[in-house]
Amino acid sequence: MRLGSKQELFQRLMVQFKTWILEQGYEIRGGDAFRDPRVHGEIGEQLGYGHRNSCHKYKLAEDLYLRHGNGDMFRTFDEYVEVGEHWESMDELCCWGGRFKSVDCVHFSLMHEGMS
Repeated sequence: MRLGSKQELFQRLMVQFKTWILEQGYEIRGGDAFRDPRVHGEIGEQLGYGHRNSCHKYKLAEDLYLRHGNGDMFRTFDEYVEVGEHWESMDELCCWGGRFKSVDCVHFSLMHEGMS
């Protein structure tokens, strides 16, 4: 699948995913989506934080910070599991950062060229 088609698929899935999150009674606070190369380096280059080939640089990732209906922010891996597993179930390309070696529970992306 070409990059542009993946970017479009990612946006369609994120709309469905965010709608599902809200239907579960959670609230969403956005985080990093596209990482500007002027700040984070071109693809393959690392400036600042994040992987040099981050899917954020390809417009295929977004960080979502979630809040329970009672006002408490999600703080633990266990709080994100249901949401992360739902994201993974939406398409074979969907990757959740909770599975990463470095555990990044707020990260939701599509696999691209071996990167998630």
